[in-house]
Amino acid sequence: MLEEHEWEQVMSVLRSGWLEVLNYRKTHDATLQEAEDSVRRNHAGALERYFELTGYREMRMDALWHHRLRRFGPPCRACGKPLRTPRAKFCAECGAAVSGGAA
Repeated sequence: MLEEHEWEQVMSVLRSGWLEVLNYRKTHDATLQEAEDSVRRNHAGALERYFELTGYREMRMDALWHHRLRRFGPPCRACGKPLRTPRAKFCAECGAAVSGGAA
């Protein structure tokens, strides 16, 4: 998971990478997968930055959107797993109720 200062570093490169994917699709009449594969070969960008920050080699650019810590809630008081959203009413992992709508 990326904290906000890390997310900003990845996001700027991610945006330019997606613009490259879209441009490649339009220019070459390619599928999304073909464009992603080409951009990944030619411009590692966001995937490389994510690897530098985390040590984990993510393979798909679109998966990076889900690695932002801010999207999740605080840790569950019962099991310690992050709540699925900041406004969760219960923990999806253990089912514990969250007092006041958030822990």
